[in-house]
Amino acid sequence: MTYSSAIDTRQPPDECLASGEYPLTRKDLSEIAAMIYADAGIYLNETKASLVYSRLSKHIRQLGLKGFKEYCALVSSPAGASARKEMLSHLTTNFTRFFRENHHFEHLKNEVLPELLARARNGGRVRIWSAACSDGQEPYSVALTVLSLMPNVADYDFRILATDIDPKILAVARAGAYDANALETVSPAMRKQFFRETDAGGRQKWQIDDRVKRLITFNELNLMAQWPFKGPFDVIFCRNVVIYFDEPTQMKIWSRFAGMLGDNGHLYIGHSERVSGEAKNQFDNIGITTYRYTGKHRRSA
Repeated sequence: MTYSSAIDTRQPPDECLASGEYPLTRKDLSEIAAMIYADAGIYLNETKASLVYSRLSKHIRQLGLKGFKEYCALVSSPAGASARKEMLSHLTTNFTRFFRENHHFEHLKNEVLPELLARARNGGRVRIWSAACSDGQEPYSVALTVLSLMPNVADYDFRILATDIDPKILAVARAGAYDANALETVSPAMRKQFFRETDAGGRQKWQIDDRVKRLITFNELNLMAQWPFKGPFDVIFCRNVVIYFDEPTQMKIWSRFAGMLGDNGHLYIGHSERVSGEAKNQFDNIGITTYRYTGKHRRSA
């Protein structure tokens, strides 16, 4: 992709789009946008200049560089591979909370899980994928919902895969320790049963129980890259992620998810997202941003 559609190349490339300690020019933003699109499918245009500046200026300072020109030269070179991964971490959004968009978890609990848990009890395989898990609150919410219906589910072939592109946020997810305000959307009964108060480096934290952790496998995964698994999955959560992609990338991702779902599998997406492209004909919209796969199952994504 050329970035003439995202960055106005008709305007002076040295024009400053965001000023401060390190002025951000149109050329700088164009180079950063091209790299983040190539690496993660994230679409940036000139309206994101202030966001790019605020998130990357600290990184430039930490690296001891003089400005965005040097920064772009570094992260586009083989020697700057680790800095480029850091750039991706800085530019991805990790807002989440337990039971966010709770209608999805109510639908999962009441309409989807009874059949899946019955299958597990009868020796069947059940797989759920949280495809952009951030700091773990989404897959832990899934696991808590499952445990509320079947406390001994770990004895059966029931697993949750949680993936994210950011290795730093995955470390937080694996640790499973959260500030008290993160638990505001967790019921008191569930908090009492599955969390314990701890002191982590002088800070009060709430540690999630190992009964919840053991249901989940956390792995680093770039949705734009090859997916190192075949599925099928019974449920996929991918919420408030695809909205950051351009339309062709969105349509590609929806089709890849369709190829990973089993018969009558369910897909939960973000409140501002809609399944589009070829995949639209492979799903029934059965609720608020809730879809059931109806097309012919394809094992490869």
